[in-house]
Amino acid sequence: MRSIALLFAISAAGMLVSNAQAQDAAAGEKVFTKCKACHVADKDENRVGPSLMGVIGRTAGTHPNYQYSPAMKEAGEKGLVWSNETLTQYLKDPKAMVKGTKMAFAGLKDDKDIANVIAYLDQFSKK
Repeated sequence: MRSIALLFAISAAGMLVSNAQAQDAAAGEKVFTKCKACHVADKDENRVGPSLMGVIGRTAGTHPNYQYSPAMKEAGEKGLVWSNETLTQYLKDPKAMVKGTKMAFAGLKDDKDIANVIAYLDQFSKK
């Protein structure tokens, strides 16, 4: 029984370490360069796309003074809130998740890049 508990503890610790390594904000800042043409994360400034400052925890389609597509507004009205999980899904394939979004970006294909860019965005989200 003790060996099972020890094995479980080692597995859990390994998962925590690998998860921490997968979320590297500095690496995410480098990935975010793909997003900078349209978005800013470190200040509340809309560009071609809405500011991503405080995006984690925000209801989709609700950032002030940004003209969202009807599809993104509707997604927010139906309860889409940006979290690690929903951003992961969206960043993989924006047009598949929100059909009719204005975002022209095809998405990030590497799961590690997605985790890292979310870690970068998390630095600028309200706590």
